[in-house]
Amino acid sequence: MIATIKHNSRNYKIDLSKPLDISIALRGDETNVNAWYLGHPKIRPHEEDGFIGKVSEGSSVNFNNIWFNPHSHVTHTECAGHITEEFHSINQNLKNFFFLAEVVTVAPEKKDEDLVISKKQLQYALGNKKRKALVIRTLPNLPNKNSMQYSNTNPPYLLEDAILFLKTKGIEHLLIDLPSVDKERDEGVLICHHTFWNTKGKIRSNATITEFIYVSNTIEDGTYFLDLQVAPIENDASPSRPVLYKIMD
Repeated sequence: MIATIKHNSRNYKIDLSKPLDISIALRGDETNVNAWYLGHPKIRPHEEDGFIGKVSEGSSVNFNNIWFNPHSHVTHTECAGHITEEFHSINQNLKNFFFLAEVVTVAPEKKDEDLVISKKQLQYALGNKKRKALVIRTLPNLPNKNSMQYSNTNPPYLLEDAILFLKTKGIEHLLIDLPSVDKERDEGVLICHHTFWNTKGKIRSNATITEFIYVSNTIEDGTYFLDLQVAPIENDASPSRPVLYKIMD
């Protein structure tokens, strides 16, 4: 089904029958993507007073309990409430879901013992383009990103100047295929989170960060429409399913 979208006085056409899902699913076992020193998520039949919520065990329904942490185990979208004393809910702050987005591929560069994404790299990737959302794919881009165990691996992260640049570009929704925009062990400074949400001034409550995406190599760099949907949970972060739609010529 072809849809026409008007954005900044221009009409764009997308094919709604060809979604490009860039989320990582929750599987509930040791192969699930993981970070932040937690065990793997669990999806298990509920058991109580002899009842086992599994049809193959005699129940009339499959009735599973699910244990997971959105920051550790699944593609998730978070708001400023992730780092503020005051409660902010992603379910309340994210009210629009469709954005013009740019997909860029970046090879993190060496800085001391770390791999980082710099302002210079993002300047080169974005150029003069104006977008509400930015999707960052990092290299190498292998399918094992769907099952990576990131704890104690010091993954790549963004430098503060990169985040400041994105703010000046008007980026409100940042999506990345890493467990965090910040360094794994930074003594709780979280400089990129604080800078992106402007916690020392007027908080950018409409801005979001989405982590643990996976952008297949079959998806080319370029401009897309992004449908960013979250599970309706009153929490600082929620599992999400970002979906890209290619713009038709």
